[in-house]
Amino acid sequence: MTAEEKRLEENRTRQAYWRRWGPYLSDRQWGTVREDYSRDGNAWDYFPHEHARSRAYRWGEDGIAGISDNHQRLCFAIALWNGADPILKERLFGLTGPEGNHGEDVKEYYFYLDNTPSHAYMKYLYKYPQTEFPYTQLVQENQQRGYYDSEFELVDTGIFDKNEYFDVFVEYAKNSPEDILIQITVVNRSLEARTLHLLPTLWFFNTWDWDRNSEKPSLQMMKPDVLTSAIEATHSTLGKRWLYCQNGGKLLFTDNETNHQKLFEVSNTSPYVKDGINDYVVEGVEAAINPQQVGTKAACYYLLNIGAGEEQVVRLRLSDLGKLTHPFVEFDVILQVRKQEADEFYQQISPSHLSADCRNVQRQAFAGLLWTKQFYHYVIEDWLNGDPNQPTPQRHNARNQEWMHLFNDDILSMPDKWEFPWFAAWDLAFHVIPLATIDPDFAKRQMDRLTREWYLHPNGQIPAYEWHFSDVNPPVHAWGTWRVYQIERDIYHRADTDFLERVFQKLLLNFTWWVNRKDNDGNNVFQGGFLGLDNIGIFDRSSELPTGGYLEQSDGTSWMGMYCLNMLAIALELAKTNPTYEDIASKFFEHFLYIADAMNHIGETQIHLWDDEDKFFYDVLHSPHDERHHLKVRSMVGLVPLFAVEILEPDLLERFPGFRKRFEWFINNRPKLQENIASLTAEGKESKRLLAIVSPEKLKLILQRMLDESEFLSEYGIRSVSKFHLENPYNFNVDGQQHQVSYEPAESTSGMFGGNSNWRGPIWFPMNYLIIESLQKFHNYLGDDFKVECPTGSGHWMNLAEVASELSQRLTSIFLQNSGNSRPVHGGNALFQTHPDWQDLLLFYEYFHGDNGAGLGANHQTGWTGLVANLIRDCGEM
Repeated sequence: MTAEEKRLEENRTRQAYWRRWGPYLSDRQWGTVREDYSRDGNAWDYFPHEHARSRAYRWGEDGIAGISDNHQRLCFAIALWNGADPILKERLFGLTGPEGNHGEDVKEYYFYLDNTPSHAYMKYLYKYPQTEFPYTQLVQENQQRGYYDSEFELVDTGIFDKNEYFDVFVEYAKNSPEDILIQITVVNRSLEARTLHLLPTLWFFNTWDWDRNSEKPSLQMMKPDVLTSAIEATHSTLGKRWLYCQNGGKLLFTDNETNHQKLFEVSNTSPYVKDGINDYVVEGVEAAINPQQVGTKAACYYLLNIGAGEEQVVRLRLSDLGKLTHPFVEFDVILQVRKQEADEFYQQISPSHLSADCRNVQRQAFAGLLWTKQFYHYVIEDWLNGDPNQPTPQRHNARNQEWMHLFNDDILSMPDKWEFPWFAAWDLAFHVIPLATIDPDFAKRQMDRLTREWYLHPNGQIPAYEWHFSDVNPPVHAWGTWRVYQIERDIYHRADTDFLERVFQKLLLNFTWWVNRKDNDGNNVFQGGFLGLDNIGIFDRSSELPTGGYLEQSDGTSWMGMYCLNMLAIALELAKTNPTYEDIASKFFEHFLYIADAMNHIGETQIHLWDDEDKFFYDVLHSPHDERHHLKVRSMVGLVPLFAVEILEPDLLERFPGFRKRFEWFINNRPKLQENIASLTAEGKESKRLLAIVSPEKLKLILQRMLDESEFLSEYGIRSVSKFHLENPYNFNVDGQQHQVSYEPAESTSGMFGGNSNWRGPIWFPMNYLIIESLQKFHNYLGDDFKVECPTGSGHWMNLAEVASELSQRLTSIFLQNSGNSRPVHGGNALFQTHPDWQDLLLFYEYFHGDNGAGLGANHQTGWTGLVANLIRDCGEM
């Protein structure tokens, strides 16, 4: 075992709690639903960025390159000032949803460079301009742009053109679970000497303003010596901690409390408030900091004069060890050891043949996944009712009232800690795939949490995300759970059936909710609605249709077919030790057959989800007059049926006689169910059986379209909408109003879902990953002799394993340097493409341009785009 694996084992066996401290601060707490106590529910306006430096948060904290304990009682992050900005840089700036021409959008450059699962070593880079940060310009320019315009980014202002910026590297190395070394390295990239005000900041999350029973903690200065200054932190449940600051300057103290006078023209209860350190440093207000050097927020003030191209290093230590006389004696040795241990850990994860570039991409992908952990705190009952020390909220149609039971107080994997700093149910199922490769315990905890009674609704629904917990995401939780179990079993040789069974039991409730709530006519055709694909449809699928009626959804029904097969696979695994699960497996086998049949046969109508003329799956509009019409949009909706596939190994029927008996009964007594689905009787490679919505015959027809470069197949993966619609938009007329879907390879050109998401052309990693997995399963049954033309019309024939590998290569090529030494992910950004201090830094975007692979949407969505780490591990540079 590597040293990192030993730490994880100690954490697993509760010998040492290595995960108590980690990168759990949000990148943005302001503008969230949790902090919104407005009457109209406008979270962006109620708590804007302008308030964040002066107003105490209720439900969490944010910061730059920050860490906290697992309940965010005590927080640490950096603050910076270049001498030109109007405010301290204490948090990352970006546009709100209404401000951005494509929705919310962070306008900073920061990079998650390294991290280990125990957080024993972490590294972060922030690029801080030396001239005044263009806050106003970024807002005004983006507000002038429309949906058809690109976003105006920080680099577009020219602020980095002359290298007038600081690279601020922040590294953490744990000497023990409670003893953390912190090194801040500031590099002046300018050709001239520059001054940076650096303020490493320690503060307590404010609980005392909301809870009468919460004891107010304290920070106070310890007696300094010549080389070290120190802050003592005292908390009723966390105990004591000390922040040692090498060669520290002046210690500044204030309180993490709202400046009511500044924001609301109401008297403050204390003269020392949250923005006190900001006012002292930027505005020179001496009275803004506490001369007694006590408080609940404190910073060590370093004034760094750095020569051109030079660097300076600041060392700190946040520790449970008090009164250390020489806290920095072994600092460099410990830091170097932790770096080496991180290298050893990831060397075991990566195949030996990988290039340095592949390793760099994979390492930053894993780092992003680990850095985007966040303490997520949200108690709906308290949020709706208000706090004893505060006025009762006056809300009109408050959000999430039906989720009164929800009580979130966990470390969770976020999609993006700035743009989406809240958990998203279906995103999380993809996050755990690469996470399970490096930290199966944390991955399992994520899957387990969403099905616990303080998350899962009593009716069985899984909460979607805080903007609307009742939105319906694709039911991929069973898939994520099953894959985490398999990954841990295959890599770490641990088969955690307790975890599998615990989550499975709760998923039975969720499956029942789907059957009872989303099958309008009881015919096994599902109307999930939104299903996470935002604007992919001709209509907003999360709202009432302008035509009336409802959609019989190809993807909703297929997701449920996939759900059945995932549950079937889990039940059969559990049946190895508990025969009772054979009966449950039979139930899901039966349900799958009916869903698969329904995909091709809806009642007595001749309009089916499969269109025999186009050889493709479409949604069907069911009108109030009981008429049905195909909505002929060639989109990812028609590819989701591929995901419902499972292979039955030849010894399975022998091992489970109860399941075999039921299996054979259906073959003999329900022959019509076999007419339009993959055959249950035909044996494939090595006598395997196939369970799939898509038969081998239909598979060839679908792949002919999917692998056509003039349709779905891009140089960088599978597009979400066929390029066919570029010249042939799909139009649908409702009462004289035209609704249209055309191929849009980049950002959305409509306001649907705030205009910040586009499933009408771009490439999305999660869906591509499921396509790859599905092709691998089909190959497992069909073998090498089943081949398709790839690309369509090329004359090049591949088996399905080779097609899956080809798609993996195209996806990973988004991030890897090509023959021209550029990375498609960076698009036309010359700074990232050519500058030596930028070109090896990666951003893991939400989705990617359908034609050139450039990154789009949220730019730190390593969550599901982190799947690239697994693609690299599985296929490398074959």
